Amino acid sequence: MIEYIKGVLTEVTPTHVVAETQGGVGYMATVSLSTYEALQNMRGEVRLLIHESIREDTWTLYGFATAAEREMFRLLIGVSGVGPSTALLILSSIKVPDLEMVIHSGDHTLLKTVKGIGAKTAQRIIVDLKDKINPSEDTLLNQPAVASTSYGANYEEALAALVALGFQKAQSQKVLRRIFDADPAVKVEEAIKKAFGMM
Repeated sequence: MIEYIKGVLTEVTPTHVVAETQGGVGYMATVSLSTYEALQNMRGEVRLLIHESIREDTWTLYGFATAAEREMFRLLIGVSGVGPSTALLILSSIKVPDLEMVIHSGDHTLLKTVKGIGAKTAQRIIVDLKDKINPSEDTLLNQPAVASTSYGANYEEALAALVALGFQKAQSQKVLRRIFDADPAVKVEEAIKKAFGMM
């Protein structure tokens, strides 16, 4: 199996790149928009991580600028109903840290905005991958509440208040999600008081 290709990019498009190795062989790899953006201005030799797909009638290379994106791609294609093209479309629409947060939170709202992803497929992705995704602490602390916006303004106000009071953002998000899941109409003041008792 090909792990990576090291060579000079001779062609870079939003859908594929061609890397020419020292032996003069040019390898074409299908890429996401995220990888395209990372590679489009690179000059000289690059190292492109590869996922190799070999079937009876096709041999396809998928290229990735980062190990995190390749790992997410492999997780996505392991979900029933999600093929390589759909996985690349998801990764082209949602950055890996954002996707980790979507899966971690269990809110499929953002996933459903991807063309061709319906509610059932979005829910299946979350159910299948939730136990396999573990966002880093930096992602949890610095990531905007991508999947929490559906809770509304009261959630955002309560979160801002808790962070201002010195509580960790990731912990506050987790607690507030539990509170707003139980009572979506809870008032800001009451949510904050309940959060105090759950921290």
